[in-house]
Amino acid sequence: MGIIKSFRDLDVYCNAMTTAMRVFDLSRTFPAEERYSLTDQIRRSSRSVCANLSEAWRKRRNEVAFISKLSDAEAEAAETQVWTEIALRCGYWNQKTFTEIDSSYDKVLAQPARMSLEPHKWLLKSQRHNEVR
Repeated sequence: MGIIKSFRDLDVYCNAMTTAMRVFDLSRTFPAEERYSLTDQIRRSSRSVCANLSEAWRKRRNEVAFISKLSDAEAEAAETQVWTEIALRCGYWNQKTFTEIDSSYDKVLAQPARMSLEPHKWLLKSQRHNEVR
């Protein structure tokens, strides 16, 4: 991978955005009575993964804040997995669709977890120099 200049250059962000857009498309098939419950919840949580990743990127001056936002992204991805299971169990999605989205979020979940284990690789240089002193 080349130089990362923006959160949009992160593989995890690209994967999360692609999956969020897939969730949006798939949620269009939910029944009207789900508009203010399942549809809103699954769309909100899937979008929040992306938003938290972008916020984490901007919080790289502070290790604790950076890790916290990565953790929030993980939590939102896990929440989206719950909503996808509900869509499956309610019969709105078939097993293949559920497995596709669930597997995508498994991959998304792994990426911020790995980043959190080695935050110094991601922190801005001024933060890394301050910790060395």
